[in-house]
Amino acid sequence: MLNRLDLRGVAPGPDLVSALPRPDIAGDGPRSAVREIIADVRNRGDAALWELTARFDRVELEAIEVAADELDAAVADLEPGLRAAMEAAATGIEAFHAHQVRPPERIESDGMTIVASQRPIGRAGLYVPGGRAEYPSTVLMTAVPARVAGVGEIVLCVPPSSEHGGIAPSVLAAARLSGVDRVFAVGGAQAVAAMAYGTDTVPAVDVIAGPGNVYVALAKQEVAGDVGIAAAFAGPSEVVVVADDTARPDYAAIDVILQAEHGPDGLAWLVTWDEDVAEAVCRAGEELLAEAPRADEVRATLKEGGYVALVDGPDEALVVVDAIAPEHLELQCRRAQELATRVENAGAIFCGNLSPASLGDYVAGPRHVLPTFGSARFASALTVADFLKDHHVVTVTEPGLARLGPHVVALANQEGLAAHARSIELRLERLGAGPAPDGAVR
Repeated sequence: MLNRLDLRGVAPGPDLVSALPRPDIAGDGPRSAVREIIADVRNRGDAALWELTARFDRVELEAIEVAADELDAAVADLEPGLRAAMEAAATGIEAFHAHQVRPPERIESDGMTIVASQRPIGRAGLYVPGGRAEYPSTVLMTAVPARVAGVGEIVLCVPPSSEHGGIAPSVLAAARLSGVDRVFAVGGAQAVAAMAYGTDTVPAVDVIAGPGNVYVALAKQEVAGDVGIAAAFAGPSEVVVVADDTARPDYAAIDVILQAEHGPDGLAWLVTWDEDVAEAVCRAGEELLAEAPRADEVRATLKEGGYVALVDGPDEALVVVDAIAPEHLELQCRRAQELATRVENAGAIFCGNLSPASLGDYVAGPRHVLPTFGSARFASALTVADFLKDHHVVTVTEPGLARLGPHVVALANQEGLAAHARSIELRLERLGAGPAPDGAVR
């Protein structure tokens, strides 16, 4: 089921890191294709969206935007159990993210007052994968944080599926329940381009958030700077399961499989220092795959990006983890919580045999839009902060300027910025002329 890597005897450090394979999913071919798509959408707008949707999704749309009554109908038609699950997930996500919104702060020091506050962006563009599968959970995980942040308008792009002739009803229902304002049946790099630059139908947004395949992730890299990009390289799914003899082989195996279930280009690792565990997990995986609905797709993903790594112990396992910097990390081993405190690079960490990553995918609250492709080295999961701007208001009193101004002059002169220094000197000279009349500005 998994490609075998025997790293025992390799000392922790550069040699161990260099022994780890890292697929190049962001090569020149995909990047060139993405650039062509973005240029096409910028030049031709909606016409390009129609043609690219027909070519890539094999769907001839009646309209790019989904009508509001379709969203209402999708909610009305929801099976009660599914609606209850969506509402429970939304409640948990909202409760978690509400704590990330800071009240305004007033900081006073040396005669200077700074009021720091957060302001929401005007419009957020969310991307949710589709086509071969439907992900109402991703709608909730992206839209609810944006709504908690107070974003003015939330728009959503989802690739249509040939099965539904449009967007899956469960996704439309999740959009309505989570407060999405407008939904568009557009996917891939073309959706990212449309949200970044706008078309006659799709409005340009301030921030784009949400996971996708390699083309979507590369498209977000290409438009970054012209539009804000939330979180890091949220691309194909990844998991590393660290297991010892306390792990149940079937638990570890299914958790490796479930991330590969998302599709091609993902990574699925088992890391252990016990060869019997490696063998038992692989056997359990084969048994589970025998009855899996997407067995062929999972096997194809594991063939390219599935590994079982044998290391000398927990310390070496953590070196492997930090080098991979996985989207999801599961610690199914002794001292899991203590080991978690030593992990430097991971999007989300799950401790113990009863804490699979699927909890985070649906109901745990801290969202499942996570950094992939090693970007957990410098980035973290999607948060409310991705939809907020820090706002600062500075006010200085006369005594404050008298104390702080000379420091500004000294630093500005050192940097050769004479006008910066003079802006302070002019004020200090006026302050030296005596007190200003009541209400006057010097």
